Amino acid sequence: MKYFIGIIGIIVFLGLAWLASNGKKRIRIRPIAVMLVLQLILGYILLNTGIGNFLVGGFAKGFNYLLEYASEGINFVFGGLVNAKQTTFFMSVLLPIVFISALIGILQHWKVLPFITKYIGLALSKVNGMGKIESYNAVASAILGQSEVFISLKKQLGYLTEQRLYTLCASAMSTVSMSIVGSYMMMLKPEYVVTALVLNLFGGFIIASIINPYTVSKDEDLIVVPEEEKQSFFEVLGEYIMDGFRVAVVVAAMLIGFVALIALVNGVFNAVFGITFQALLGYVFAPFAFLTGIPWNEAVSAGSIMATKMVSNEFVAMQTLSSGDFHFSAHTQAVVSVFLVSFANFSSIGIITGAVKGLHEKQGNVVARFGLKLLYGATLVSFLTAAIVGLIH
Repeated sequence: MKYFIGIIGIIVFLGLAWLASNGKKRIRIRPIAVMLVLQLILGYILLNTGIGNFLVGGFAKGFNYLLEYASEGINFVFGGLVNAKQTTFFMSVLLPIVFISALIGILQHWKVLPFITKYIGLALSKVNGMGKIESYNAVASAILGQSEVFISLKKQLGYLTEQRLYTLCASAMSTVSMSIVGSYMMMLKPEYVVTALVLNLFGGFIIASIINPYTVSKDEDLIVVPEEEKQSFFEVLGEYIMDGFRVAVVVAAMLIGFVALIALVNGVFNAVFGITFQALLGYVFAPFAFLTGIPWNEAVSAGSIMATKMVSNEFVAMQTLSSGDFHFSAHTQAVVSVFLVSFANFSSIGIITGAVKGLHEKQGNVVARFGLKLLYGATLVSFLTAAIVGLIH
């Protein structure tokens, strides 16, 4: 029964993408089928095999070491405050972003990440049937972040068609940046975070290929990463440290605002309708949660967490999931966890639109026009990833 529901779920999510397609006759089945098979194989390896456990364990152990080193800096500045319960989340989950961001800056300065990003992107373009820019952007988004990635493509932005621009933005919203992966691992099991990172990469291409099919000629597909102004090692280090701190503070501010607003809306709904807003959203999302392989008796609660991510952000939803208020089975915990690992939420529309608009006014307006369609596609990527995990876990 699990496999039947899982297969139906995948078909439904692909069908929902097809309904929103702007070129149904241009959809190419072969690369989509190849990427679906890759998702199933890679997901199974990461979650169910010794090799996968070894890879995920090594990745998690590496991030654990980094978080331990990050805590040295946090302890030095904040001392005993680190142990204060009311500041635990900010200190232990958000502030390590500063250290991870500094490491990313060093690897960027040494040209390690640009080399990896370019050639993984080129390899992906052979699989997904899309352009080199789209493949490069998907990998770069996972390293640099959903807004910073557009800086590396600023010379191409003005020449991109609306279709290509949609795919770039969809990739940015469907992935997460490496600087905050460690923070996710403080709230979710590392194997779920790593699996979601890999599956979302292909899921973003699958959904974009259905919603937004197009072909790219060789003349249009040149990756020209702009030469950055030459900076010294310590200039780069200082810049990335400050970028990481800004991300931590912005996420903290958004959490304060969103958690408070959700509490307010829950209170109003409970007083007027006798049901909280999150519980109501849970019933709306429950059928979709069920299609990812979550048992119906847990689907409403799972749907509530999934909806919370979309209307607020993934940190709020992860904190809700890890709060201990829900007693999910291991299977449901896995499916919900992988669903949460992406930037698919309403606030990301503004972040991505602002990033593109800051670099190219006209293209920023284009992104703003398809903002809701962007969120629709990125949410389907999360559901597709969840359904794959529900099928193989």
